[in-house]
Amino acid sequence: MKNYLLNILLDVVPQTIETESLFRSSGKIYVVVGILTIIFTLISIYLIRLDSKITRLEKELK
Repeated sequence: MKNYLLNILLDVVPQTIETESLFRSSGKIYVVVGILTIIFTLISIYLIRLDSKITRLEKELK
């Protein structure tokens, strides 16, 4: 079982490194980082608004 997991890990790592260097060389890494930043920001805003709505509803119930 250990050997199987190790083989999977060793197969994935070189592909990840090749993909990263491909993104860096073509400049697409900035697009990926930008999209991830936008997604993270939108999720954070959604959670903050949801928390404020839940807090308001809890106060109304009390």
